[in-house]
Formats: sequence, C-alpha cells, structure tokens
Amino acid sequence: MIDPQLLRDQPDLVKASQERRGDPVSYVDEALAAEAARRAAITEYEGLRAEQNAHAKLVGRAAKEERPALIEQGKALAGGVKDAQARVTDAEAAFDASVSRLGNLVHPDVPAGGEENFVTLSTHGEQRAFDFEARDHVELGESLRAFDLQRGAKVSGTRFYYLTGIGMRLELALMTMGLDQVLADGFTPLVTPTLVRPEIMQGTGFLGEHAAEVYHLPADDLYLTGTSEVALAGFHADEIVDLEQPLRYAGWSTCYRREAGSAGRDTRGILRVHQFNKLEMFSYVKPEEAEAEHDRLRALQERMLQACELDYRVIDVAAGDLGSSAARKFDIEAWIPSQQQYRELTSTSNCTTFQSRRLGTRYRTESGRTAPVATLNGTAATTRWIVALLETHQQADGSVRVPAALQPYLGGLELIEPAA
Repeated sequence: MIDPQLLRDQPDLVKASQERRGDPVSYVDEALAAEAARRAAITEYEGLRAEQNAHAKLVGRAAKEERPALIEQGKALAGGVKDAQARVTDAEAAFDASVSRLGNLVHPDVPAGGEENFVTLSTHGEQRAFDFEARDHVELGESLRAFDLQRGAKVSGTRFYYLTGIGMRLELALMTMGLDQVLADGFTPLVTPTLVRPEIMQGTGFLGEHAAEVYHLPADDLYLTGTSEVALAGFHADEIVDLEQPLRYAGWSTCYRREAGSAGRDTRGILRVHQFNKLEMFSYVKPEEAEAEHDRLRALQERMLQACELDYRVIDVAAGDLGSSAARKFDIEAWIPSQQQYRELTSTSNCTTFQSRRLGTRYRTESGRTAPVATLNGTAATTRWIVALLETHQQADGSVRVPAALQPYLGGLELIEPAA
C-alpha cells in the first residue's frame, strides 16, 4: 500500500497519480476520510484507556467503604474501553480496505495514458523478414514435434499443451541459460511454492484488479501463483532484513493464470496459456537504490534476449497499463514475424515500498529505525520465449537454427530439423 503519511501530507500528489492511472480520484478522498475516522477512533480509545488506568489507581487508594461503587464505575469504564477497541478494529479494517484501492504512486517519468500510449526507449536488431513464406510457431512446433496442442486440450482443456521432444529441451535450455546468467549476476536461486496464503497474494497486489486472473482453492484457502514474484515477495514477510547489500533471488516455478477476459485472444499456440514455467528475478533494496536496480534488471533481460539473437524493443509502460503495485514497468517485446508485430516476452517492475508495507518487510536505517524496503521483479526466462525463437530462427526448409549461446544447453545442437 502507499505510505499513509504521504496520503495525509500530499493528497494532491496521490490524486494526480490516480488520475494518470485512469483510476477514480475519489478513492483518495475516501481513503483520507477512512484515515481520519481511524485516527479519531484510536484517540477515543487511548483517552478511555487512560481514564480507565487513572480510575484503577483511584480504586487502589480509596477507603474500603468507597471501593464497591468505584469498582462498579470501573466495570462501566472497561465496557467502554472494549467498545472503543472494537471501533478501532473496524476503523482500521475500513481504512485498509479503502487504501488498498489506491495504486502505487506512479513514477514521474512514466507516460500518461492507456496501453497504446507506451514510449519506446530502445530497439535492438531489425524486424526480421524472410525471402520465403514465414511459418508461425504453431506450424513450426508441430512439424518439429516440439509440442502437442491437441492432446493438451484433450487432457486439460483449451490453452493447455504438452511440450514434447525438442520443445521440452528448448524450455529447459532457456531456463538453465537464464539461471546461469542470474547466478553470474549474484542472484540466489530458489524453487518456490506455487500455492500461497491469501495474505501473501494480497500483499503483492494480485487480489485487486488481477483477482480474476488467479486460481483459488477454496477448500484450502490457497492461491496458485501466476509468477514466483508472489512467493519471493513473501519470503521475507514480517522480517527486518539486512540490506548492507541488496538481496537478490531468482525463483524457478510453474505458473498458473486463468486468462480471464482474454477470450478469443491468442488462442492459437503457446503464447497465452494457463500453465507455463518461468525464472523470475526479485530484488530487495533500499528505496534510494530502486531506480538503479530497475535498470540493472532490464540490462540483464536484454543480455538474455541478445544471447537468443532476438529482435526486440524496450517500452516504458504507460500509467494506465501498470499493475497496482508497480510505480514503473519496462516491457521487452520481441518481433514475431508471422504476426508482423512486437509481443511482450518479459517485463521488469519497480514496486518501490508498496508491497513491503503490506508484507511487513523492513530494514534498519542509519538512525536505527526500521523502514519499508523497496522490491523489484523481472523475468529472466519463460516458456513464451519458444514462440520468438522458433519464428525468428526458422529456415526455408522448416528447420530452425539454434542461437550459438543456446547450443551448449542442447548438447551442441545447431539445427532443429522437422521430424520425419
């Protein structure tokens, strides 16, 4: 959540951020009213509690004959304190619900507008074209026997698939190459849980506008994660961490997304599916180091795409297309020849202190006080990259060239040829 002090001291700044996101500005006034009610309830409770304590001392000093009446008065005071405490609990819950509707404060450099109002920060390579009719990744994948869509749908329904043969090996090669890259960059690898408690999912911001995307198991009240960012954010929940050096983790996990609201979009192939594997980077840093860390994550992602010899662009996502937790997000989109357009392969988000405030992750400042840490995330490799790899490196005969950096992870394989 956003800093309550910021909400109180600079409500106009929060309103401007809400407006840039395209979210209701009225939420700010409602949160301010809830905050005022919460503080009033706390003041009332503290006043009654002080009165109760003073009365208890009076009872202790009173003469024997005066005590019964004073004790009765004390019981009445205790009832009032209990009622006031209940009002505090209700007011705090109302404030939490109200402030949770506010997105993170948008970074001042983020472009305004919706999905189409992104700003291109850089491009790499060219928009690959061929002197033959390009195949899409489905046609290529099926001829290479890299995946089986029909059996995936038979067993699990639409948007499920089997990775088979070279497809499975390609995914593992990408993930392992990504793991080597992040290890060299000082990340600690983790295999993370893919089922998490509601408070962890809520703390990372995935139960607001993204709630429809999440699979929920009501019998256990657990959520399937759509990214290991969730489990990585929860790793240090309710802890005071040592940030003498940034804490950097890389979570390898299977991810699950309902893809609600995407009916009819990208139903062909493995671009938008319900289950996939991903290697996710996650950093805990001091707030003043967050922007530099964001650039570091983006640079690492670019090195990975360059190693895969993909054509791509980096975009600064517009405010209206940001998730609630992100103050700023960079997407890296690869050129997909069959679609003649760029499609997102990876992204990295600076969540500042938004997630850590909810999750209680703090560090000790030079003054000795504790303060929320900044959290950032970014994808190092995922199943979706197979789409760009197959289409970008296809040959006229239907074979696919393996990028040099990926060859050692495939036993030196240089060319993937159609199955006989």
